[in-house]
Amino acid sequence: MQLRFLGSGDAFGSGGRLQTCLCLDTGAGLLLLDCGATSLVAMRRVGVDPGDVGWVALTHLHGDHFGGLPFLILDGQFRRRARPLVIAGPPTVGARLDAAMEVFFPGSTAVVRRFATEIAELRPEAPAQLGPARVHAFPVIHASGAPAYALRVECAGRVVAYSGDTEWTDALREAARGADLFVCEAYTFDRPLRYHLDYATVRREAASLGCRRLVLTHMGPEMLARAAEADHERAEDGLSIDL
Repeated sequence: MQLRFLGSGDAFGSGGRLQTCLCLDTGAGLLLLDCGATSLVAMRRVGVDPGDVGWVALTHLHGDHFGGLPFLILDGQFRRRARPLVIAGPPTVGARLDAAMEVFFPGSTAVVRRFATEIAELRPEAPAQLGPARVHAFPVIHASGAPAYALRVECAGRVVAYSGDTEWTDALREAARGADLFVCEAYTFDRPLRYHLDYATVRREAASLGCRRLVLTHMGPEMLARAAEADHERAEDGLSIDL
């Protein structure tokens, strides 16, 4: 199984990085963890076929984490996609997706699609089965107009956890415990910022997370400028990790 960082950046393209999109190759299709607005560009850049994406799991409903979905859906429509697409996210994900599609492409929600699109709501009390992967949602602290989650994905005997965007919360320990890989936001280096993680906090708490490997992502300008001072691995667009 392989995880590829199609986009490892923040909302603002800091460092020239594309917005958040992690691609997990399950062997039975691709599962995206978040799908920022630049995700289709990222796929084209590295030769990932959007038609191979079977499932999308969203941490929260900000544009740099879910804004690529209207483009993914319309790409499938124009390219005569047949494979069903399952989109799982926090409550209201279906309404927010429809609203985004109507803002970007008025009338697009009324068009009969060539492929089935299933919307599922992730809830902490009920893990979701997305194809071969089991996805657990853990509530975190990030204002986005709907609940925000860290995600824990179990597939083929491996576990990948992902913080999403959040300030520190003990839920991250639950999500990361025993994971083969924990992908963790580090937006600033040592400056506390509401609703986001700074690297100083991540470094302080790293031993308590209980994961086998930790990789930093969603780094803002300050963190990128001081990245060489970090003790942990840093993601970059295109990085692939075999699990």
